[in-house]
Amino acid sequence: MIAVTTGMVLSAGLGTRMRPLTDTMPKPLVPVAGRTLLDRALDHLEAVGVTRAVVNTHYLAEMIRRHLLTRQRPAITISHEVELLDTGGGIARALPDLGEPFFAVNSDAVWTDGATPALTRLAEAYDPGALDAVLLVQERARAVGYGGPGDFALDAEARPRRRGLNEQVPFVFTGIQLLSRRLFTGEAVGVYSMNRLYDKAILAGRVRCVVHDAAWFDVGTMTGLAATEARLRERPLVR
Repeated sequence: MIAVTTGMVLSAGLGTRMRPLTDTMPKPLVPVAGRTLLDRALDHLEAVGVTRAVVNTHYLAEMIRRHLLTRQRPAITISHEVELLDTGGGIARALPDLGEPFFAVNSDAVWTDGATPALTRLAEAYDPGALDAVLLVQERARAVGYGGPGDFALDAEARPRRRGLNEQVPFVFTGIQLLSRRLFTGEAVGVYSMNRLYDKAILAGRVRCVVHDAAWFDVGTMTGLAATEARLRERPLVR
């Protein structure tokens, strides 16, 4: 298994789907079961040996910067975006501070681990000669707080197929991934989604998925936050 020592937490969004809570608080600092979304993501990275992490910022960035001063590990670099660059552009801008390969985690993904941490399972599945991305997916029926039609179907070798128009598919992308810098070859820093890079790599057969074996919570909306808190009252989250 390849050692992964760098990671990124995507934290630059406006959090519009969580208003009014995010009118005065950036979404990454929203507390869930007593710990912020951002800290939960960084905790997971630290637990698997990540020593250096990038956190990108935009909305209410100074609040995030001050909050991060309270952490000692991992070492954190802030990538501030004056203009929102979306997921692809945001990661591309941070590449000088990321290794090969690296983890990338959405700040609104909350998850528990099974016997083996989910991030370790991604690293175990990564083949540096054959793959450019390994994505963690959850069964749609088990995704707490998620009400959409899913993102991918998988074949017998865990190769993803994007959901078609008006189709429902079994798996939702969790926002947790292991990426190679090769995905960004020829890509300038600009405004674009990771979906464009995923689709190109999927077409080339260079993406695999790992199905999560524990709980995953979509906390990107007020509905998702309420569902997560309700579930955690029944079954407390273990960091």
